[in-house]
Amino acid sequence: MEKYLEAFYNAFNGTLDWTWKSIIFEVPWYTNYFWGLTAISLIVWLLEIGFPWRKEQSIFRRDFWLDAFYMYFNFFMFSIVISGVYEILGLLFSEINITAKSLALIDITQWAPWLQLVVFFIILDFVQWFTHVLLHKYRFLWKFHKVHHSVKEMGFAAHLRYHWMENILYKPLKTFGVMLLGGFEPEQAYIVHFAAIAIGHFNHSNIKITWGPLKYIFNNPVMHLYHHAYTLPEGKYGVNYGISLSLWDYIFKTNYIPEDSGKIEIGFKGDDKFPKDFIGQNTYGFKKGQL
Repeated sequence: MEKYLEAFYNAFNGTLDWTWKSIIFEVPWYTNYFWGLTAISLIVWLLEIGFPWRKEQSIFRRDFWLDAFYMYFNFFMFSIVISGVYEILGLLFSEINITAKSLALIDITQWAPWLQLVVFFIILDFVQWFTHVLLHKYRFLWKFHKVHHSVKEMGFAAHLRYHWMENILYKPLKTFGVMLLGGFEPEQAYIVHFAAIAIGHFNHSNIKITWGPLKYIFNNPVMHLYHHAYTLPEGKYGVNYGISLSLWDYIFKTNYIPEDSGKIEIGFKGDDKFPKDFIGQNTYGFKKGQL
């Protein structure tokens, strides 16, 4: 038991220390996710202000500050809290001989750096796309995912508005994706992570971007707005599940963009009764009778 407690403490303290060093600029700029997230957020917000798609939407849209809090909570505070738990799980798996390389299908360590990044990006994005489908398909998971869909006015910060339970599901599956690559995360993986943040921010922003012919590869705000549509096509529990790539939706026929005015209602049936505060939203899903 002592070694597990020590592992928990070391991981928790290490993540906390790294986050603080990021805030005070004591980590390399290219791995400084605190100020990187802040800079990307400011850039996309300024673009929203300068080139608004829905011109009637306020600069400080509905739930702007709540979503801003979600950004830093989910990206940093929750990571600090849960880091020790993941370290303990890693120890448990190692004791039964399940290591980062035990499920490897391919070894990308000898590949060119750019190819490592491309494959890493594609594998992780597909894992997240598949996880996203599960969040919509199964009622137990949908109860938690409702937090993300409770947004009633779309803006960049809605990207990271989600229930903390989603981290519990996404993190192991993303780790599984890395294990398929030989347990190896490319040295320049920060490029992929920052690209994913930027694409996610744009997808949720009040900016009309479709990327032209590249819309069949990269997700975009028009496509993602319909993912949040209040009214879905008959018989569908969701559409446009893409995270960074739209490619999977076109391959698996889950794409849906009937028009591009940006004037549709977003949310879900019964969202008027959904909790409006952070605590209420993050305890939602655990009580009996909630759908």
